[in-house]
Amino acid sequence: MDETIRLGEIAIALDPARASDAQLYFIGHIRTPWQMRRECPRQGDREDGPECRIVVDPLWHQALTGIARWPELQILYWMNDARRDLVIQAATGKEPMGTFAMRSPVRPNPIASSIVALRRVEEGSLIVTGLDCLDMTPLLDIKAHFGEGKPASP
Repeated sequence: MDETIRLGEIAIALDPARASDAQLYFIGHIRTPWQMRRECPRQGDREDGPECRIVVDPLWHQALTGIARWPELQILYWMNDARRDLVIQAATGKEPMGTFAMRSPVRPNPIASSIVALRRVEEGSLIVTGLDCLDMTPLLDIKAHFGEGKPASP
């Protein structure tokens, strides 16, 4: 985790007593070509981005039944390497803003969401484009995306 504070940023001291166990289940992980945050594209790129693999834990393989009908999926993941203590952030070349006014990965609860294009389903994995996370990012959930309101024809 990068602990550097940029000019204009404000960090707070986090109180561990205020944290609670939300009992999240990581249902798999995401394989991408990116090892460092600066390598990740901003908000993904569905058209030209590289194929990434969403690896689902075997316990959840049955939950993938019927997923190939959906051309787009919403992927929720946990940005486990993100810092969590900034309330004011300074994006490169921009004026400092509040964390909740940005799409930065630095958040009190580093939950991310991406709409991805489903390219194909392989046993226990989804091959997608449009992700913007680090390799081995924990997977929280997968949801059919109702962008056009209906699934693709089987």
